[in-house]
Amino acid sequence: MRLWSFRYIFMMLCICPFFAIAQVEPADTAIRKTGLKRSERRYEARIHRYRNSVPSYSKIQMYGDMGLISAGVGWNYGKRDQWETDIFLGLIPKYNSENAKATMTLKQNFMPWNIPFRGNFSFEPLSCGLYLNTVLDNNFWTHEPSRYPHGYYGFSTRIRIHIFLGERITYEIPHEKRFFAKAITLYYEISSCDLYIISAFTNRYLKPRDYLKLSFGLKFQIL
Repeated sequence: MRLWSFRYIFMMLCICPFFAIAQVEPADTAIRKTGLKRSERRYEARIHRYRNSVPSYSKIQMYGDMGLISAGVGWNYGKRDQWETDIFLGLIPKYNSENAKATMTLKQNFMPWNIPFRGNFSFEPLSCGLYLNTVLDNNFWTHEPSRYPHGYYGFSTRIRIHIFLGERITYEIPHEKRFFAKAITLYYEISSCDLYIISAFTNRYLKPRDYLKLSFGLKFQIL
């Protein structure tokens, strides 16, 4: 893997925590509202900062142009935890190519509504957002190689920008039955990328199945 591939990975890993803490209430402000003593507030502030720095959940997703299967972690934030930032590593099987390939995805999610129903279940009728995906393979490039005439392709084969819409159902596990997670969420998403959208507008013979992708996933809420 070339040096600049590692640079993209490093850049994504640096950006993701920034998104995750951008809208989190400062620890001192949040703890001060509890009315605890000063010594108690210092301890609670350390716990608050710890919870904001480590991932809040893990996810497994199939399809979505992120690989056949992807696994990752993420952070909840916002007043109602309506924002999420994910990092995924995925796998593209070998199929007819020379070797299998790895993918990396940085994903931003927004869920404006959460509707409780049937006891421990809740429904999020809309999840939406965008994500950047890259294939970690030297056969894919960011800048057009010199072997092609200038402007022959005009786009990167390494990085794709996606948008998506979906829905979620969450089951909050009762306290006495929790083992590795406090809630499990099942979700689906319909997505498309920049290249597919351009193709859909410039090639009228394409059908929705040609430029829309369906994916499924599970989220395990830890914190």
